[in-house]
Amino acid sequence: MCGIVGAATQRNVVGILLEGLQRLEYRGYDSAGVSVLEPVEHQMVRTRRVGKVAELRSACGESNHSGHIGIAHTRWATHGKPTEGNAHPHVSGETLSVVHNGIIENHEALRETLQTAGYQFVSETDTEVVAHLLQDEIAKAGSFREGVHNGLKQLEGAYAVAIMHRDYPDTLVAARAGSPLVIGLGIGENFIASDPQALRPVTDRFIYLEEGEIAEIT
Repeated sequence: MCGIVGAATQRNVVGILLEGLQRLEYRGYDSAGVSVLEPVEHQMVRTRRVGKVAELRSACGESNHSGHIGIAHTRWATHGKPTEGNAHPHVSGETLSVVHNGIIENHEALRETLQTAGYQFVSETDTEVVAHLLQDEIAKAGSFREGVHNGLKQLEGAYAVAIMHRDYPDTLVAARAGSPLVIGLGIGENFIASDPQALRPVTDRFIYLEEGEIAEIT
């Protein structure tokens, strides 16, 4: 089982993301990670650890993470061993970060196409394929949501995804097909999770994404 948490706020999201991951620990996992955009320069900062969320929390404290928008994930290994390199979030360059639940059945064919286009892979996961594919389509479309829509149409299998992009520093895009995803509504802030339990400390208002829906969270 895997867990997704995301937040777009006017305060530091790191504590919210880590608390959300800890509330999803019951699902079982072997690694965890978090990715945020720093509030001024919008640099993408990512930390991943094999093991418990407590180890990730300690690592984030040591690196003094801070950001108003971010995504986080607990992973149960499917494609690739339980290593830090295979842990989510996965990135494309220093621009896009993605977390993903589910299995992309045509990931090998997509990987070959992306490698031909010049993308280099550093993990064994199907999720890194999603990262590079979406980065490519967003660049072509010149639009965050349209690029995600165009990329997702090429995926075969089940997924719930949350995507963060450096060029769109106030927005997360989320989508689902076969895997659950929920939006949490706050006051001046909004959230994403694979299970509403992850967001109970910050909201009690939820929108459940329907099959095939894409949402922008700001």
